[in-house]
Amino acid sequence: MAKVSTYLNFTNSTEEAFNFYKKVFGTEFPMGIMRFGDAPPSEGCPAPADADKNLVMHVALPILGGHMLMGSDAPEGMGFKVNMGNNFYISLSPDTRAETDSLFAALAEGGSVQMPLAEMFWGGYFGNLTDKFGVQWMFNCESKS
Repeated sequence: MAKVSTYLNFTNSTEEAFNFYKKVFGTEFPMGIMRFGDAPPSEGCPAPADADKNLVMHVALPILGGHMLMGSDAPEGMGFKVNMGNNFYISLSPDTRAETDSLFAALAEGGSVQMPLAEMFWGGYFGNLTDKFGVQWMFNCESKS
């Protein structure tokens, strides 16, 4: 079955970010956290520096409606350069307004709200924010309850 996932890269803060999201959504990492130091040596790929071995190589977290949020650290010592920007949102459509309010408030903690949740002309309950890690979220709840 086809699935949609969102993959996020952070500069050495993936574990902190994903533990925050785990708390917000009340779910668990189904496969744990894979670290750069856990990977076997690979021909043509340099071993990670000692400082990078404990960084997150891959983590996955189920959030809503079967959507999987995935992420990894992107250490500059391994040739990565993360540019946090405004080029994506994670769009959530919770089942109820109560769930929408709860998730919105939790993700807004330490972040900034661009558009507070409000009734929209299309009938949705909509708002958007940027969380404390620079990830942009939008909400659209179609339910009236």
